Amino acid sequence: MINLFDEALWEKEWKTRGDTMVNTMRKAGVDPAKAFDPKAKTFNEQSFNEEGRKRSARILSWLEGQGVQLKNASVLDVGAASGVFTVPFLERGAQVTAIESSLPQVELLKENIAGFPDKRVEIIPEPFEDLDVKDKGWSKTFDLVFASMCPVIVDWESVEKLLYSAKQYCYISMPVSIPENSLIRELWPVLTGMPFKSKPLEMGYLLHLLYLKGYSYESLITREEKESEMTHEAALQEMLKRLPKFGLPADERNQGLIADYLKQAYPTRNVRVRQGGRFGKVLIRLQDERMYDRGEA
Repeated sequence: MINLFDEALWEKEWKTRGDTMVNTMRKAGVDPAKAFDPKAKTFNEQSFNEEGRKRSARILSWLEGQGVQLKNASVLDVGAASGVFTVPFLERGAQVTAIESSLPQVELLKENIAGFPDKRVEIIPEPFEDLDVKDKGWSKTFDLVFASMCPVIVDWESVEKLLYSAKQYCYISMPVSIPENSLIRELWPVLTGMPFKSKPLEMGYLLHLLYLKGYSYESLITREEKESEMTHEAALQEMLKRLPKFGLPADERNQGLIADYLKQAYPTRNVRVRQGGRFGKVLIRLQDERMYDRGEA
């Protein structure tokens, strides 16, 4: 049984865990630093449509609700993509250093920040994991270090790299469980004879190590979902594409079971599918570690 209070053991467990988000990507032949290259344009559109802007605003509003002041703040945006948060940071008056390894995303980022003064934003088109933050002299340099759903958080050492660069706050968000799909949940008993059980990811290591190492932080875990509608054929192909990620073969047997289920469960209409999962956010306080009180601000 793992010792609940052994820091070194928890660090080792996280570092050697084989089914982390990044390891899963690599096993599938995907380079995490280039994972968004093929879908950069689609991701950019989703980031800046009405729903995408609302999602970004909710997260920044949560940070501001915890006392984070963005006006005139220096922000390190790790995994900036096409500017999903860099742009709203700039709109709120921050000065941003944006790190992004996907060159297609970098080009879109440049387009999205074109209306802001050059001195307000710097783009570093490199993988964060390749940067030497000590060599750059980034010790406690940024008021806020921000890493949202970025595949650079792979172990405690990568967290320390973020914390090293932060002066006041460090924000990290990660998936709490594997991506969920309502149709996978429906089909799992049909394909395996067992109820579907969501699998936790490594957010637990982060929170527990922050606790053991004496950090002050706020955390939030939510469930986020979106609904879409598919034809029977599109739903079938989508499930066959997803099965290997869950350790199931996309073979003739499973194809037949899925097709039969769709005909029985959705005989006269398209298939409505909910996709999403549980996501965690943590704001680490590095300067004023007391509980924030708006009345005292």
